[in-house]
Amino acid sequence: MGAVAGSVLRVIPLQAAEHVHQMIEAEKADAKTGAYVPKYFNAHDYKTLQTLCETILPADEDSGGAIEAGAPEFIDLITSENDKYKMILGDGLKWLDSTCVSRYGKAYLDCTPQQQKEILDLIAYRKNAAQDDALKQGVEFFSLLRNLTSDGFFTSKIGIKYLGYKGNTYLPEFPGCPPVPGV
Repeated sequence: MGAVAGSVLRVIPLQAAEHVHQMIEAEKADAKTGAYVPKYFNAHDYKTLQTLCETILPADEDSGGAIEAGAPEFIDLITSENDKYKMILGDGLKWLDSTCVSRYGKAYLDCTPQQQKEILDLIAYRKNAAQDDALKQGVEFFSLLRNLTSDGFFTSKIGIKYLGYKGNTYLPEFPGCPPVPGV
């Protein structure tokens, strides 16, 4: 859980994250299609959100990614209840599309993978906003999105399993930390 505390849950408390995941699971179970229906984002913005979340935390051989963990649903539900997030994320997605249209002549989802990488590389680093004020909104947007994607992933069943967190269990004996190779 130490890995989680250092990088995640800066945005919302753990209990709130658990509650959000439970609400999403209950909604999916009650839905006829078993699918989540976005509460805040329109269809285009939600698809963009899903694509960005998968880019931030893709699935790999060890674990499912942000999509499998329900991070987009988590972000949508949290955003639907928070005016600050609505402004940063809603306006950020509009900024991303309009910037892509200005640079590449098409919205983010319609850009080539290379163009998508290029724009994300610009907004992934705060130093770029310091050098170009036009990137400030994009950098703020992407920073919050990364944090929320991490929160959504690492507080999900998939994320907790990935961390190997077993909960507060009684240990009859504590063997200590394993040796660090080369030290």
